[in-house]
Amino acid sequence: MPASSISGVKATPSLQLPQQGLSDKQLRPRKAPLPEWHPGLLVCSVRTVCYLLKKSPSLQVQDARQARRAQLFSRLLPLTQGDPRALGRPDPPQRDACGAISVKEEEEAVTNSSANMAEVEESGKQKRKLVEEADSRRKRPRRDSLVEKDDKTANKYDEGQTGDGNTLHHETESEEVPKKKTHAEAVAAHYNKLEEVGLEQRSKSRIFYLRNFNNWIKSVLIGEFLDKVRQRKQNITVLDLGCGKGGDLLKWKKGRISKLVCTDIADISVQQCEQRYQDMRNRGRQNDRFFSAEFITADSTKELLSKKYRDSNMYFDICSCQFVYHYSFETYEQADMMLKNACEQLSPGGYFIGTTPDSYELVKRLESSETNSFGNEIYNVMFQTKGDYPLFGCKYDFHLEEVVDVPEFLVYFPLLVDMAKKYRMKLVYKKTFWEFYEEKVKNVEHKILLQQMMALEKYPADEGSRLVSHLKEDYEHAEMSKKDGKAKLPFGTMSKSEWEATSLYLIFVFEKL
Repeated sequence: MPASSISGVKATPSLQLPQQGLSDKQLRPRKAPLPEWHPGLLVCSVRTVCYLLKKSPSLQVQDARQARRAQLFSRLLPLTQGDPRALGRPDPPQRDACGAISVKEEEEAVTNSSANMAEVEESGKQKRKLVEEADSRRKRPRRDSLVEKDDKTANKYDEGQTGDGNTLHHETESEEVPKKKTHAEAVAAHYNKLEEVGLEQRSKSRIFYLRNFNNWIKSVLIGEFLDKVRQRKQNITVLDLGCGKGGDLLKWKKGRISKLVCTDIADISVQQCEQRYQDMRNRGRQNDRFFSAEFITADSTKELLSKKYRDSNMYFDICSCQFVYHYSFETYEQADMMLKNACEQLSPGGYFIGTTPDSYELVKRLESSETNSFGNEIYNVMFQTKGDYPLFGCKYDFHLEEVVDVPEFLVYFPLLVDMAKKYRMKLVYKKTFWEFYEEKVKNVEHKILLQQMMALEKYPADEGSRLVSHLKEDYEHAEMSKKDGKAKLPFGTMSKSEWEATSLYLIFVFEKL
């Protein structure tokens, strides 16, 4: 059965899963079929605007202020055309016959625009100074128009009150509005609000098996590359980039590492991670070998982590970045800073391992949808537009039952591979979750771990218990396998809704050269 069929089953005797993706009929686009996502689909509105402005008649200015603005903007035009990062919306970089991006060409573009940048910055400083002076004059209260009878009235005036209980509105161009949260602040606030729940509560979750399956994926991935590092050294140092509440601490303990640095943008999550670490140490035996750890709250897309380490010269053998890296693709600078934090302090032969949404699968499902969104009862993905997929800042809203409800950014993986070369990183492994499962479940130890971690749901359900989904169609694949009589009952499976959600992700591994 083709891998694109979600209603089929895998013939593994004791493990039955719905296949990856959607059926060929479901995936057929409404119009002419599109090839896999590629730079040809990109639409860069900045280039279009600049082109139209250059072709339009000269701007008609009414006064010196408008003329000054027009002059400044005309200086910006060659800059935005030369440097794809100038306005935050990138032009598609040039590619060779194999689809590789030329970093050299990008660097040349930045160099060519540096002279213009200096001139524009100087003009910008002068303009900002004039504007600030004008603003300060406009906002200065007219004290000469008020009669201050006593100190009490004067104090009320200073506090923004007229003395009769009414608010005094100073004459400004516009009233002050609350500052809008940045994307990073929104992500931090979201994960800080998530409550820590116990195993009993988690077992009642609709996505209990989905979360356990993802955890199994991480366990196998982390264990495999810890073993690779241990073949050449015993004292292993790890950076957990986007550690959250410390969900992988036990994996690092079982991996017998020596040193761990945990960092995350959400301060409350980091505090909970540190508390979990201390609890693990306290529960352990006195003679148990336990790794040392430090905990850092930082935005890894904007701050250089090496300045925050206790030892700034510390090097890592593994950097683990699980379900986090896609938040950095808001801009080139943020994605590059995240890569720098992940890879710059890796020792030669060290690994950058992680999981992230598969951009090809996301766009594939979007293009097959009748609207700008797709999903099912447990997850939903909504894009702002269709057919417009810039390299950076391609935002979509992702909702996963009980866990995630924040905007994310599309990661065009060939671009990530090319950007990683700057830090001497080579892609050595990349698989979708489905491909990874197919490969690793053949290993007896991994198969046993799958059962121990309860990563698959028992089908049919035991007497007195029920399946996590109430939808009959979520188990059509399992029912077919049951009727075939080829699988020994009961067997492990996953509801179709959960599988559609987890099959959106892929695994990647880079090695430091």
